[in-house]
Amino acid sequence: MDGRDLVRSVKVFSTVRGLRAVRSAWRQRRTDAWGLPPRGAERARVPGPARGAEPLPGGGIVRFARSELRVFVAGGTVFWGWDGAEPLPSYALAGDPPEPDPRAVLEPDKGGGWRVVAERVTVAVSRNGAVEVRTPGGVVLRRELPPRWWEPVSGGPARWVQRAEVPADARFFGLGGRASGPRLRNGTYRLWNTDPRGGFDPGDDPLYITMPVQLVVSDAGTHLAFHDSSWDGQVTLREGEEGAGSGHDRPGTSELRMSGGPLRCWVVAGTPARVLHGWTALTGAPALPPSWALGPQHARWGFGTEREVRRVVAWYRERDLPLSALHLDIDHYDRHQVFTVDRERFPDLPGLARDLREQGVRLVSIVDPGVRAEPGNAVYDSGREVGASGAFVRDGRGREVRGLVWPGECVYPDFTDPAVREWWGGLYEERLAQGFSGVWHDMNEPVSFAPFGDMTLPRSARHALEGRGGDHREAHNVYGLAMAAAGYEGLRRLRPDERPFLFSRSGWAGMQRYGGTWSGDVSTGWPGLRASLSLVLGLGLCGVPYSGPDVGGFDGSPSPELFLRWFQLGAWLPLFRTHAAIDAGRREPWEFGPAVLEHARVALDERERLRPYFVTLAHLARLTGAPYVRPLWWGAPDDRALRDCEDAFLLGDALLVAPVLARGMDRRAVRLPRGRWYDTVTGRAYEGPGQVLLDAPLSRIPVLARAGAVLPVRGGAEGSGELEVWAPAPGRTGGGLVVRDAGDGWDHAEVERYTTRLVDGEVRVERVTEAGAVPVEDRRVRVRGLDPERG
Repeated sequence: MDGRDLVRSVKVFSTVRGLRAVRSAWRQRRTDAWGLPPRGAERARVPGPARGAEPLPGGGIVRFARSELRVFVAGGTVFWGWDGAEPLPSYALAGDPPEPDPRAVLEPDKGGGWRVVAERVTVAVSRNGAVEVRTPGGVVLRRELPPRWWEPVSGGPARWVQRAEVPADARFFGLGGRASGPRLRNGTYRLWNTDPRGGFDPGDDPLYITMPVQLVVSDAGTHLAFHDSSWDGQVTLREGEEGAGSGHDRPGTSELRMSGGPLRCWVVAGTPARVLHGWTALTGAPALPPSWALGPQHARWGFGTEREVRRVVAWYRERDLPLSALHLDIDHYDRHQVFTVDRERFPDLPGLARDLREQGVRLVSIVDPGVRAEPGNAVYDSGREVGASGAFVRDGRGREVRGLVWPGECVYPDFTDPAVREWWGGLYEERLAQGFSGVWHDMNEPVSFAPFGDMTLPRSARHALEGRGGDHREAHNVYGLAMAAAGYEGLRRLRPDERPFLFSRSGWAGMQRYGGTWSGDVSTGWPGLRASLSLVLGLGLCGVPYSGPDVGGFDGSPSPELFLRWFQLGAWLPLFRTHAAIDAGRREPWEFGPAVLEHARVALDERERLRPYFVTLAHLARLTGAPYVRPLWWGAPDDRALRDCEDAFLLGDALLVAPVLARGMDRRAVRLPRGRWYDTVTGRAYEGPGQVLLDAPLSRIPVLARAGAVLPVRGGAEGSGELEVWAPAPGRTGGGLVVRDAGDGWDHAEVERYTTRLVDGEVRVERVTEAGAVPVEDRRVRVRGLDPERG
């Protein structure tokens, strides 16, 4: 524990609950002392020299003196696993792994090694066990050096280290939700989902969602590497350095140290769009949020009463501010117990939900995994009847593992057991009966309050792990993912005609199958604002496209300027939600004065006007894996200047958003990708690539539209919507994709393709159909950007 952790612990735990937390922490240590014997002496092992190979479809098995390697290629995706590690079982994969490419064969290579040559990638295995992934032209994207294992002499899981080299110009991204990103600088990053004990800033690591998923961008190409082990580990990254003059390049390096689990890896290579498409094909398409979840949402820990909820919604309506959802935190529960209601403060929750829904506002409920361990608690009693030994995590002696959370002493469902997931999913019927339209999962790292050590379950706690059996060392990082699966599937069973709305504070690779996430308890301050953007960008590159921060920060009271800049950023992110702690300042826009209110109204109105565009991005994310929010290098990964740009982003293909992330700024520099870009307020045109200086008054942040872009927006006769078209540059064409949402159910949504071109100074917009290009007749088309002032 460092000094900062100590200060946080004193603040959080200097209470009666804190004394109970101390006892809980000591109990956890005693449990692990009994359940996890010391590792003792270890033997180190490396693969040794290659002895032979066995060809198999798409690749084969290479046998070494002390190990063996299974490798195969499927399109632009490569898998390899050491010592019998296969793709399954895996919590990350959505189903069966891809079929190996029968045209790719294992053949001898120079130097006593082996190689697999495929259409989009080549894999070379050296005689000592190094694995190289190369482009079809032979350029090395990634070189994994021979691994090393340390195996306890007395038996038990082997820990291992895997070092890799990437090109000298490469940049690292990913590893889940990292506040210091999106570009990951030199340093060590832990792979252990963690509640940071209060608000966090960019210097805090790890956070709630960690994944062994690296996205690497270099001149040679883009690739994603995923080492599929859910055990505790750490990644040490070091960017390379290009040699000057006659000097040699120093490659970038990645060192992954894992405390256990299989040593297996997936690599997906190609353009950024192709990489994310391949990654989501492997781990599952993102869940499609209902369209109302793409509107503005408001939350608070501490609404307190039904009367206060009605007042807040009425204030939104009196000020003519759009609001799609309101979220209730743990204070609406009876003594913080999950799946209950405090009847004194919320005497008619279904009636409240019904009244709000008539005004277009949905209620969303928090759901925590901790269940108060008290006979008479209906959830606890029913959980003890699940299966032969109950639904809750137990220790090595068969006793329920208990921890301390908001309701007091709690037990924890074992979501790695299918029967427990089915039981837990059925409990959401109570939430639906109360009128809730969605849920957000919190405290599911999982958390047990402790003033020292990890705030989680004992590492020796036993889990089902889909029948394989194991302990919390393997289950911890996938606990939130498995809880999301339980909730999502339960909601689908209970309301089969509706798309579930669920987002989760913790998760792992593949969590996008069940919903999204949010920042967690980001600190209120300018560093927290910058961290908010880093998290959304980084998670999108790990396959989780729907996320957003607590607008305004979780703790404290933001200044009017900080709140406004955070609000303006949030309006352009997928999950747009204000939220704060019970002892923090309020987050309603009118609380910051009339000027902030009017500027916030502009951001809200623009978000609502662009709701059809966000709906399109949600559908395209499900179909292609492309995140809504993308780094500026998304379409030009060879542009090194864009790789290092972290303070702006692309929203889909059409828009570039440049938020203000520092105090007192009324102008800011913006790096443009190649092509023409229009300021969406002034209409002024700018040419990229290059850097421009744009006005950023308090009333707005710079947003630019790509020339030739087609965006669906609200408007038109009878709410049919309209197309906003930005004029293509002379001699260039443009276009865009539009998805008309068929509703919040599962009806097929058609993807429409449009093209734009300049003909005799006039912009022509056509829809591409199977019969060819046809004029647009069923929507109003509004053209912008003709005769612009040049920047």
